[in-house]
Amino acid sequence: MSAVSAKPQSGAGPKAGARTAPRLSPEHYEPARVPPEVLRHAGRPDTLGVGRPGKIGLLELGFEKVAGRTELVTHYQKSPLQIMRPLYFDPHRPDLAITFLMATGGGIIQADRLRMDVHCGPDTAVHLTTQAATKVYRMEHDYAVQQVNLTAGPGAYVEYLPEMTIPYKDSRFYQRTVVTVEPTATVLASETLMAGRLARGERHAYDIFASDLEIRRSDGQLVALDAVRLDPTTSGVTGPAVLAGHDLMAGFFTVSPLAPATEIADALHAALADSQLLYGVSVLPQDSGAWLRVLGNDPIAITAATARAWDAVRRLLTDTPAPKLRKA
Repeated sequence: MSAVSAKPQSGAGPKAGARTAPRLSPEHYEPARVPPEVLRHAGRPDTLGVGRPGKIGLLELGFEKVAGRTELVTHYQKSPLQIMRPLYFDPHRPDLAITFLMATGGGIIQADRLRMDVHCGPDTAVHLTTQAATKVYRMEHDYAVQQVNLTAGPGAYVEYLPEMTIPYKDSRFYQRTVVTVEPTATVLASETLMAGRLARGERHAYDIFASDLEIRRSDGQLVALDAVRLDPTTSGVTGPAVLAGHDLMAGFFTVSPLAPATEIADALHAALADSQLLYGVSVLPQDSGAWLRVLGNDPIAITAATARAWDAVRRLLTDTPAPKLRKA
């Protein structure tokens, strides 16, 4: 189901976020590689196909430190992806640019190709989250893709903590997140998956959910890779060594030089010690940080657990608590 690389690797292609082709060319919005479990669903929709108006969502954000505060200095968006202006309401980090990633549609549908490129310059402080859960709708033809390229420059502090992803029945989705971190930068990143529309009794009825979270250095060196392949139609996903009957899975990654990897891991352990959830914590390769995996059946409990992990790591690394984010 998933794995973290045991040793560093090299060779990563272009720098995350670098635009080497025109924005509306397939070379830009299509991944260089789609997992075969997803690619086998490729087809030509009888509705709007790949590349048609509204099917390519692009978002490019550039943050720099200006007069002691992180400012959004470059911004390009193409519907359905968009943002409003960054907000600064964290009383403990007034320099932190809190940015909500939004979509104009109700969710992701077949043949969608979404790409976000976020560059956080030297000594910036950025928090990125989604306005709501990402819903992936039923698909009859083709599949959908979302790519996220996040770059943290020297001394940057970046939090990428989106709401959960919910793949609906018969959906086919591939998500690739590439986090490029300078040795002096800190990145907190999370991903949460729900089995489907639980209130409707829908559990693991999607065709395929695939996700790759890559953590790299600026020279392309691979630090860690978390690969998830959930294919209920062929191998099943509810048994031992997969999800073991659970409805939700969350991952929380911390890459930082601000504390030893073992201390970060201990903080994550302590944060969830009395949560009654199934979880595990380990240090990342090269002692670059630590990661957490959580399984559960209650969305509220999983959300609370990741929030506690975020708060614990934040207090350890920056001596400040996590702010309250109101999204409803």
